[in-house]
Amino acid sequence: MTEDGSGNPVPGDSDQRHTFMVTNSAVAYDGAIMTLRVDEVAMPGGRTATREVIEHHGAVAIAAVDDQGRVALISQYRHPVGRRLWELPAGLLDGGPDEPPTAAAARELLEETGLVADEWSVLVDVDSSPGFTDESVRVYRASGLRTEERPEAVDEEADLELHWWELDTAVDAVLGGGIVNGTAVAGILALAAVTARGGQPRRADAAWPDRPRALEQRRSRQR
Repeated sequence: MTEDGSGNPVPGDSDQRHTFMVTNSAVAYDGAIMTLRVDEVAMPGGRTATREVIEHHGAVAIAAVDDQGRVALISQYRHPVGRRLWELPAGLLDGGPDEPPTAAAARELLEETGLVADEWSVLVDVDSSPGFTDESVRVYRASGLRTEERPEAVDEEADLELHWWELDTAVDAVLGGGIVNGTAVAGILALAAVTARGGQPRRADAAWPDRPRALEQRRSRQR
């Protein structure tokens, strides 16, 4: 382990640690929003192991905060779990390699809520489930809000409901199991921590080391 500038331990590589080389790779499924890749990976001790990897565009989410300190949450139907969940406005990084994540976040915020923000910062980055997917989600804090006409919505987004939550109420819902979407959980708790400490989130253009690139590059080669 090495340390960051604050003296906190961070994971690092060294000459003594094993290098997990991919010895073979094949695509098992190529879908609309993800690709399933099967890798053979060299393990310590000389053996290889199969690892299934879901390549994902990555995503952005927005904790939009109004002048009263309330956070915007949407109720959206999620088919895999078969019910509506309370979530932060969010969407895929599928606008192409030239679309900055902040632009994607602004687009999704308008599409899902009809809100536009003047001030943006980074609350938290979340590697959603690194045991099997490269998906990473950047959660922004957006403020200086105003309303504009929301584009026409389709499919699940046509069923969205927007509600403004007191931040303490949202935190209670996270801890009580009423809010379970992983990105919303991370974003709400990060927002509460920043608010309580009076701290400053990261700049909107802060480095994002784990932003997914594999699927974007794969789709570019297929064009």
